[in-house]
Amino acid sequence: MADAESPRERYRAQVRAEVKQRAWEQIATAGVSALSLNAIAKQLGMSGPALYRYFANRDELITALIRDAYRSLADTVKAARDAGADIAGLARAIRDWAHADPQRYFLIYGTPVPGYRAPDDTTAISFEVMSVLLDAFAARSPEPASTPFEEHLAGHRAWAGEHPAPPAVLRRALTFWTRLHGVLSLELAGQFAGMEFDPGLLIADELAALPER
Repeated sequence: MADAESPRERYRAQVRAEVKQRAWEQIATAGVSALSLNAIAKQLGMSGPALYRYFANRDELITALIRDAYRSLADTVKAARDAGADIAGLARAIRDWAHADPQRYFLIYGTPVPGYRAPDDTTAISFEVMSVLLDAFAARSPEPASTPFEEHLAGHRAWAGEHPAPPAVLRRALTFWTRLHGVLSLELAGQFAGMEFDPGLLIADELAALPER
């Protein structure tokens, strides 16, 4: 039986992986706005036109990096869920993932890249992360919506994908998301440097203070 992946396809996948690795190195050094396919081509000993056979332009490369980042995070969160993690455990899994590669975290949760708009399928991967969080909060037997914001969420829930969670669950998952990423973004940006407290304990306190209903 013929190999399902030809040598040419394997070579293409290898080059694309090398290009993405060089791109992450550039991002770590100068930020995503400075990403340059021509500079990557030079590092790999290729011409610019040759590299464009693997990524048509900068935006296509950024999209590939974003997809990889969301896929990695989604897989991490699902693995934590499958291992029995509670809400605090899911938060630890996300924080550990972010600490392992802050540039990857900031690419999807940091300042938007000027002039770049992510395709819809990248958002679909991010829904997988939110779906795990919504499932975790739905297991807490929520009450009907009772606040103006919860009632507002009943008609503004596109960010939750097709998850059937009621407004009270949407609000609790969203509160978890904003508290976790608020602290985590400040931590990774170095804003707590010199303050001499443990950001992990701050996150734990913030999540412990989430409303029970």
